[in-house]
Formats: sequence, C-alpha cells, structure tokens
Amino acid sequence: MKDSHRIAMLGAGLIGTFYTATIHGQRSRDRIDIIYSHSEERAKEFAARWGIPRWTTNLKKAIQDPDIEIVIVGLPNHVHWKAVELAAEAGKAVLCTKPLARNAREALRMLEAVEKARVFAGYLEDLVYTPKTLKSLAAVRNGALGRVIWVRSRETHSGPHSAWFWDKRLAGGGAIVDLACHCIEIIRNFVGKENRPVEVMCLADTFVHPIPAEDSAIGLIRFANQAVGQFEVSWTFRGGMDLRDEVAGTEGTIWLNHFLRTGYEMFTAAGRAGYVAEKAESEAGWLFPVGDEVHELGYTHMFTDMFNALDEGRQPQETFLDGYIVNAIMDACYRSARAKRWEKVQLERWPEREKKAKPAALRKPPKQRYALIKEEKMPDGKIKQILCDRKTGRILEKIKL
Repeated sequence: MKDSHRIAMLGAGLIGTFYTATIHGQRSRDRIDIIYSHSEERAKEFAARWGIPRWTTNLKKAIQDPDIEIVIVGLPNHVHWKAVELAAEAGKAVLCTKPLARNAREALRMLEAVEKARVFAGYLEDLVYTPKTLKSLAAVRNGALGRVIWVRSRETHSGPHSAWFWDKRLAGGGAIVDLACHCIEIIRNFVGKENRPVEVMCLADTFVHPIPAEDSAIGLIRFANQAVGQFEVSWTFRGGMDLRDEVAGTEGTIWLNHFLRTGYEMFTAAGRAGYVAEKAESEAGWLFPVGDEVHELGYTHMFTDMFNALDEGRQPQETFLDGYIVNAIMDACYRSARAKRWEKVQLERWPEREKKAKPAALRKPPKQRYALIKEEKMPDGKIKQILCDRKTGRILEKIKL
C-alpha cells in the first residue's frame, strides 16, 4: 500500500477548492503538489491558501511533471477531453470531475484514451458517495426494498458560480448537463448498473434566465428491467440548493434530503453568519448551514475510494465508462426535448459483464385467477385484501378472519 500520492490539481475554482479541502483535510498523506490555472493571479492565490509548493499556467507542464502521479481534472467541460488525453499520453492516473464530457462522443474519446494508455481513471461523481447514499445503497443491495422500480432524484438551485457554465457552447448544455448528470448516476446506482438504460422522455425549457441553454428540465428514463428513473433539475430554485432522492421498491421506500434539511437550522437578524453552504443566497433570516460540507456532499468517501482503488489495483465505484453512459443518456434527453417524444439511448459501449448478465425483470404475476393488490389490518383486527380478477379485471375485497 503506497504511503502517499503527489497530485496535480487542474483548476482553481470552486470544485478545485472542494477537492483540495478534502484531500488535504481527510486523507492528509496525499498532497496537491502543483496547481494549474489559466489565471496567474488565481494560481498564485490558490497555492498560497492551500500550502501548495508549485503553481503554473501551463496545462501541459502541470500534467507532464515527472514528480506527479495523479492528475485531477477540475476544469470547465470543454477542456476535459484535452486534459484527460494529455494525462493518458503522460501515463498518469487521471480523475475527472462531472460531467465527464459535453457529450457522449467526447466522453467515448476520453474513455478510449485511458484504456489505450492503460492508466487508472476515475469519474468524480461525488453525490453517489454521500454518507446517506452509501448507506441507502447498502440497504438496497441487501434487499431491504425488494426490487427497485422507481427512483426520483432532484437537484435545483439558483444557478452555477462561473460564467462558462452558462455558455451552452463551452458547457455542452444547461441545467441538464450541469445537474442531471448527478441525478442520472444516482438513479443508475439505485436501479443497478447492470440494467441498461433503454429510452428517455425529457422536457427542457428556459423560464427565467436570458440564455440559449435550458435552465430547467424534467426527464424519465426507462431501463431494460422496466424500472423507471425520474430527474428534476433547475437553475431557477431560490433559497439554497435542494438535493433530494426517493427510492421505491416492491418491499420498501427510502427518502433522502441531503442539503436543505440537515438537522442544523439557524435564524439571524444580524446577518453575520459568514459562509453558510454552497448556493446559499443569504446570511440573514432562516439559514440551513452544513457542518462538514465536503463530507456531506460525498467528496471524502469519493476520494478515499479513488485512492484506495488505485493502491489496490481495482476499479473505483465510478469509472469513465459510467461517465460515458451518463453522457449518452443526457444526449438522448436533449434529443427528446427537441423532438418531444421518447428517444432511444444510443450506447456504443456497454460493460461485457453486463452484456452477459440477464437483467432482473420485475416479478411476473402469479398464475392464480386473483392477484393480490393490497393487504392491510383494519381497526377491528381483521385482514382486508384487495384483489383483481385476472380474467375480468374486476376489483373485489376479501376479509380474512
């Protein structure tokens, strides 16, 4: 097991700050050794703030530095493919922020680059690593919910921090490519990654902001095993960042609220709360601070998994292939929003192990004439059954003493 890793951080913005705070704060034996930014001023300031010994405005120099083992890509979407290809050519392990790319074509190019170079690659999708999500996924895999049939994931806030996010050409889209990438991968984890996404229906529009990209979208994803995923994303929500997930199975339900209701609520008339949480819009009134933000948003567990996977010679929970599949689903969402119809998910790559695995189908109805719809105990202690006559479709009740 390696003692430590020397890392090049590409990007000195918000995501680079979260990543560095996590790496220096939790697994502190790993260190950012060089910071890259296109701005000399930001590179210098970032290096001084985090105790990083070197900085540069030369992307190639940061990646090809002989002392660097891992390259972390925290750059705008349109630069991801270039940074990943340079890292692969240099033989460096590479971790890339979400979304993997602006579209599936770019994502496939990046996937093939790391595979050809045989370098370790991880997809930094933090929201599948939140403590609540990891615990929920363990419960689902243990069968607590039976078969998962519906997953709903929501992320909404008042909009991104940086200008490039709002530029459709640079980002690849609007709220879908920014936020739905999180929701889609959360859905895939709960439904089961062995279940192939088949088709999508998506509504996307621009309601508030004067931009060409969509600021809101709702989408449905149908999987090969008949399960359904639903995402809701928006840059028009006011009052903070709303992160919620719901998982419905044949034997149970999970509701998750990750950010607006964390158990920490504060009112201040003075307006001196300081930094509250990502996307918080005020320092006065009722506030919902987050205790350990990078932990609650999944960064701690994400980097622990990434570095441990690298050390142990295994794949991390989130791979470039996962990122490519997410991009392919989002591409289908954009086609659906334009055509206003269901669109097939076009996947050029699908895991071999999943091709061989037969997707689990929803439970087939029993051959008996009467199908049980619901059973419950009534106030008098008797058991009422609601039944459906399979031959006639008639609904009837039966009381069990």
